[in-house]
Amino acid sequence: MARLLAIDYGKKRTGIAVTDPMQIIASGLTTVATRDLTTFLQDYLSKEDVEAIILGEPKQMDYTDSELGPWLRTYTLQLQELFPKVKIEREDERFTSKMAHAAMRAGGLKKKQRQNKALVDEIAATIILQSYMERQK
Repeated sequence: MARLLAIDYGKKRTGIAVTDPMQIIASGLTTVATRDLTTFLQDYLSKEDVEAIILGEPKQMDYTDSELGPWLRTYTLQLQELFPKVKIEREDERFTSKMAHAAMRAGGLKKKQRQNKALVDEIAATIILQSYMERQK
């Protein structure tokens, strides 16, 4: 089997999470500067077998697009062109940052560690990936 890769896109930073090759465990991989995201993905997918990229879909509470929605639709098309053999999926990402903060508190991280926005983005990407995996069952 191939890995699944999830993206929690942000204006400055993007959190990335992946599964193991058996698609059992979702784990945070890294956080990259958003401007470097495409380069990172090209490099990663050249080394690893990835079945699907799951993009966190930012929605408002009333299910309308957030300000990043139009950009993500365009980026989805770019990813499909760059990686035609990789399935591109979208997953609701509402509340993932709040859930990431809650997980960090529950995990006993100190306040200073919880203020690490890159770690929050990576955990949020992991939550997006885990949600996607659960929905596929």
